[in-house]
Formats: sequence, C-alpha cells, structure tokens
Amino acid sequence: MPRIIWSGAISFGLVTISIHVVSATEDHSIRFHQVHLEDMGRVRVRKYCEVEEREVSNAEIGKGYPLTKDTIIPVLDEELREMPLPTAKAIEIQAFVPVQSIDPIRIGEGYYLQPDGQVAAKPYKLLRQALERSSKVAVAKFAWSGRERLGMLRVRDDVIVLHAMKWDDEIRDPAELAPEGVELTDDEITEAEHLIERLSRDDLEGPEFTDQYTEAVAKLIEAKREGKELSAPPEQEAPAGKVVDLMAALKESVAKAQASRGEDATVHEMPKKTVAKKTAKKAPAKKTAAKKAAKKAAKKPPRSA
Repeated sequence: MPRIIWSGAISFGLVTISIHVVSATEDHSIRFHQVHLEDMGRVRVRKYCEVEEREVSNAEIGKGYPLTKDTIIPVLDEELREMPLPTAKAIEIQAFVPVQSIDPIRIGEGYYLQPDGQVAAKPYKLLRQALERSSKVAVAKFAWSGRERLGMLRVRDDVIVLHAMKWDDEIRDPAELAPEGVELTDDEITEAEHLIERLSRDDLEGPEFTDQYTEAVAKLIEAKREGKELSAPPEQEAPAGKVVDLMAALKESVAKAQASRGEDATVHEMPKKTVAKKTAKKAPAKKTAAKKAAKKAAKKPPRSA
C-alpha cells in the first residue's frame, strides 16, 4: 500500500469529499551512491552553517527568503500552514472542461485520490461517475508544499486521479524555436503520413515500451557481483549521417516499419499524376483497335482449299 502524501477534501460545489492522496507512479530506476573511487568510501553532502562554521542537524534548519544580499527573512513551516487559503485543506474544483482543451505540456505528476472512509465513498463515486458521463475533466486549485497549484482531475478505471498542472506563466513561449524558411512538398508530407500510419497502434504494450536501460544496468551489476566477464554490447548500425534526400529517407522508414510488422516491405512509389493522365488517354485507343480487328476478321470469308 503506497504511503499517504496528503489528506484533505475535494470541494465540489457544496459537496465535500474527504480523501487521501497517494502516488500513482513508482520509480524503478537503479540508484547509485557517490563514492571515492580509490577506496569506495561514501561521499556525502554535509549541511554546513557559514556563520558558525559547523555542521548542523535537520532540526536546526528552516526556510529563509533572501530579501537582499545581506538580509534574509525567516519563514516558519507553521506560518505557511496557517495561511488563510481555502485550498490549504481542500482541492477546490473551479471548472469542468474537455480534456482536449488542456495542453499536455501543462500536465504533470499523477496522484490517486482515495475516499477517506465509508461516509466519503458515496460522494466520491458520484463525482467519478459524473466525470465519466460528461467526458470532461475537472480543473481545481490546491496548496501543497508552501505554494498554491493548479490541478486536473480525471477518471482512471474506478479511481479519480489528480494531475498537478503548470500555471500559464510557467510555460515558455516556443515561438522563437520554430524553424523559418523551410518549404515542404505535398509528396513529402504524404509520405510522412504513410510513415505515421505504419507506426500507428492502439496500445503501448510490447518489448519496445520496456525500460531496457534499467534491465541492462541490473545485468551489469549482477555480472560484476559474480565476477563474470562483461558481454560485449551488440553492434549498432552506423548512423546514416546527414539526410540529403528527405523523400528517400521517408520511403526507407516506411519500408522498415512494414518489415518490422511482417508486412510487404516493398517501397511504394508516389503516384505521378502526369503519367496517369497519359495512360488513361492511350488505353481506350488500344481497346478500339482490338475491336475493329475482331470485326474485320469476322467479315473476311474463309480461304478455299
């Protein structure tokens, strides 16, 4: 059972739902210590007071706001907790919107919201089912860790999930990053669409969506623990280098995507409108000539012996 991160309530109009917040994700990354390579001694970060020139304990450490270079304003945790914010103890729902209206770049870490006891179970289920039927998500405000945040509530299976969100002013404007002076042909865009179609799927299941790096690190540690020889990494294909012909690269990518799915990997040619028109004009002429020859042969009398 994951530990409870925060306890409070969801405020839904005049309805209050007592909830516990637990993390919705787990980190399975392999962790390393910093060590002194000569003797494998642990290297630690020590909390040091510059004024008294000594190491201090966590109990002696608090928060301070640097007003100027030489002036620091102390701020106590108790003062932050007692601030008159309605969101300090509740997740206040502000609006319901289509999920498509929220830019994914604003959506952050996810947390499961668990009803706190049987009394909260009914309004919790009410909100969950209302969200499902409306096909919308709730946008809320809440205060954690000394700051007010924006959040999105959605349904996953039978549980309400809270996603932390960025405020508008926390998203950088990407306008200056967009490339300028680049022209594309319709054929290049069409070929890119072919590649997207070949790589489309309905789920994210399969070996290509596993953490192969963590698996490799685990094998490395196991081999070193047992004193085994480290296996040589598989040879990687050399990068193709600078792409000169974008269309050729797209067609080759489509062929590889087809081959990986066991499909016919023949690289299809883009239709050429001019050739198609010429062929369409010549075809009827051949058919008419064949019909005339057949009629002439039918009228011609047979040769005598």
